Amino acid sequence: MPIALYIEQIVNGLVAGSMYALVGGGIALIYGTMRVLNMAHGEFYMMGGYAAFYLVGRSVPPVLAIPLVAGLLFLVGAAVQRLTVHYLLRQDGWLFACIAATLGLSIAFQNLALIVFGEDYKTVPYYVEGILRLGDIRLPLQRVLMLLVAVGTLLAMGFLLKKTRFGWALRATSQDSDAASVCGIPVSRVHMITFGLSAALGGVAGAMLAPIYSVSPWMGLPVLFKGFVVVVLGGLGSFPGAIVGGLLLGIVEALGVQITSAEWRDVFGFALMIVVVWARPWGLFGKAP
Repeated sequence: MPIALYIEQIVNGLVAGSMYALVGGGIALIYGTMRVLNMAHGEFYMMGGYAAFYLVGRSVPPVLAIPLVAGLLFLVGAAVQRLTVHYLLRQDGWLFACIAATLGLSIAFQNLALIVFGEDYKTVPYYVEGILRLGDIRLPLQRVLMLLVAVGTLLAMGFLLKKTRFGWALRATSQDSDAASVCGIPVSRVHMITFGLSAALGGVAGAMLAPIYSVSPWMGLPVLFKGFVVVVLGGLGSFPGAIVGGLLLGIVEALGVQITSAEWRDVFGFALMIVVVWARPWGLFGKAP
């Protein structure tokens, strides 16, 4: 089989993996900061797909539509945190209460999308048309754009977390929220912004994948499972680990599909997770207890 075909599959795996990294990175942010498993994160992804469908369908250029989707989902995520998780974190048994509440929100968001948009699958036109040719390698420009947007988004998040006052506050909060509060860090505000950023990452992934896959009210659940796989691979709460885990998962799935068939995609992904957990139960970037 031509080497160029394998290179194309690796690039396709990087594209898919970068989307997994966006979703998994959002889950890791919330868990790392609040120790909350957000069961509604897949619906942030779904909302991003529908927001792209609405905006692009009304002739909003993708260069404007994607930032608008990110901003909209940031507001949705911040509102969800402030109206639900913010209060549950103060209660006894908050861990299971947050899981139950976000699971309920997931079902509510699915049904809301069903009422507003109907059960028919929606399609979004490609943001860019054409093929990039590098010798024998042929790459759709849409997928190249997806990779560039994902890399740019993740680099921006890395800068935010490492080089800004908010990033320092977030890391302090994730290490010890009580000590951070004593030092004057507004912990509740950090939690709200973190939840918003997590939702924005999921929304960008949904908007970028909308031209590749159809948009539906149920599109978030499979991606949520992928996001959890990515988080387990990288290490719970590790944002860099989620990035590496997402890219690794995408490449393994793409090569596995090339060797076998598309029906085995999820088998390769979960097999990778089992191998990593068997070798390092705390994940690639996690810390041993």
